[in-house]
Amino acid sequence: MSAAPTERYQSFAEFYPYYLQEHSNDICRRLHYVGSLLVLAILGYSLLTQQWLWLLALPVAGYGFAWVGHFVFEKNRPATFQYPLYSLMGDWVMLKDACTGRIRF
Repeated sequence: MSAAPTERYQSFAEFYPYYLQEHSNDICRRLHYVGSLLVLAILGYSLLTQQWLWLLALPVAGYGFAWVGHFVFEKNRPATFQYPLYSLMGDWVMLKDACTGRIRF
């Protein structure tokens, strides 16, 4: 597993290239996309049906797929442990970049 960076990022713009580097494995990245899309689906379902208990599944869906990607395929430690906010932001920016063709899906 790769070690976490020793520097502290001062902005998301500084962090995002590191984030992408930590998601270089295609399967890991795709598992992140699945988790993020499931989060949106569960959130939408919960809002439409007002079944609020489903909201408890959001972290399981989002982090479950992502962490399998890191531990099994990428073989590194998720950035969430050191940079929780930037990592969460990175998940959504990476999905947006994949959907817009800026990075490979």
